[in-house]
Amino acid sequence: MQKGFVTAALAMLVSSAGAPVVAKTAPASVADAKAARAAAAAPAGVTLDRALALKSGVNADVLDLALTAVSCGVASGDLEAPPTLTLIDYSLPSTTPRLWVFDLHTGKVLFNELVAHGRNSGDNIATRFSDTAESRESSIGLFRTADTYVGHNGYSLRLDGLEPGFNGNARERAIVMHGAPYVDAGVAKANGRLGRSWGCPALREAVARQVIDTVRGGGVIFSYYPDAAWLKTSRFLNCPVRPAPATVVARN
Repeated sequence: MQKGFVTAALAMLVSSAGAPVVAKTAPASVADAKAARAAAAAPAGVTLDRALALKSGVNADVLDLALTAVSCGVASGDLEAPPTLTLIDYSLPSTTPRLWVFDLHTGKVLFNELVAHGRNSGDNIATRFSDTAESRESSIGLFRTADTYVGHNGYSLRLDGLEPGFNGNARERAIVMHGAPYVDAGVAKANGRLGRSWGCPALREAVARQVIDTVRGGGVIFSYYPDAAWLKTSRFLNCPVRPAPATVVARN
């Protein structure tokens, strides 16, 4: 059985004579066709084990949107090729592990964790998002991870929002990744939801430092919710720059 291993690479190669050579890969199955679609969204230098990613529970369409956003960010110069992709699917209930961390060098799923949303975003399911100070709502869109510090919530990771109007005020709002005691399966079972933050993507205390140290310093976070305005206007989902095409490599 073939394992769909999506490897994004530049499809236009320059020969020694200077003439461009187009690298083409013909999908041999439905699974390979799906992998090809994902590869078309993935930026150059990114490796993603799509089959393993989907097995971990991530939604295929949301994953493709995340790869599209990263591809556009790299093509536009807003991002260096990131080592990790953290995907948060806020359309899922807080009682479900809805945060994934992908290693974009090896293609592996590194984490699949619970993550809290802002107290004013909703109860178990988030429905409201904001980029406004003191809103205590979560933000959606593409973020770049920055440096760490120790503050009120312990070891924390600063985030730079790349989408004004949706997450551009993340620094000013102190929207950071940190651990919290209210992010716990026991809390979720007792209350029917996780505890909620003031807008930060808070994690279980037992894994927060490990996740933060894995994704800090140039990783990307893609926070998803099917917000019509964001889907229509996000420049990373509606890319003004044509990303480099990609090839699909299938490995056994």
